[in-house]
Amino acid sequence: MTDQDKPNERRSFLKQAGLAGVASLTSLSLPAETAAATPTTPKPEQPASAYMSLGPDEAAFIEALVNVLCPADEFSPNGVDCGLATYIDRQLAGPYGQGDRRYLRGPFKHGKPELGLQLPLTPEQFCKAGIAAINLACMRDHGTSFDQLPLASAEAVLREIEANRMTDARLPLASWFNEIIYPLFNEACFADPIYGGNRDAVFWKMIGYPGLPATHSVDMVRYRGKPYPGAKTPKSIIDFS
Repeated sequence: MTDQDKPNERRSFLKQAGLAGVASLTSLSLPAETAAATPTTPKPEQPASAYMSLGPDEAAFIEALVNVLCPADEFSPNGVDCGLATYIDRQLAGPYGQGDRRYLRGPFKHGKPELGLQLPLTPEQFCKAGIAAINLACMRDHGTSFDQLPLASAEAVLREIEANRMTDARLPLASWFNEIIYPLFNEACFADPIYGGNRDAVFWKMIGYPGLPATHSVDMVRYRGKPYPGAKTPKSIIDFS
């Protein structure tokens, strides 16, 4: 595959996905009880740079990651400009990231994959620990942090992690990518723009999804197999607030 083909490959994923519809590494243990954060709805007008969970180094990592997975081209701006880093940050800062409804008191035994992660970490802590581990590996192998890598090298690092070829003695990095980071990226692309990602409904427009009014059963029958006119201007929750 040529470098020119890669953006198109990623765009094919985005269309298919839409249609198919920390603690530092030296301190991974948690207290016996972890309080869940009070659910909050961020203001839509909040500046994208006002991260609520990510520190400067972590934000640089996540911004580089979403730009690798969603490069700017004729279909959309890059991942940062689409709000993907903002969405991920807000989810990590909210109840999901704080481990709401997760079992966090141990013992943590090795279980079957379908049982989910068995870690004494919230998703936020797991995300940040993974960032620290990968940056250490990048410094060791490339002499620089992940966010400073050339595009091809950064993409290669993510492929190594996804395939479980880059490992860490203290963290399951493949699970970090496949069960935390990649699902958050996917959600960021296609969630309602009120949550920070999918800015200007760019991905809804890409796949022809009309947004909130998509519950119109009559339209589903009338426009089956044909473009739906309302998909040109998708409606967000904020349009009905």
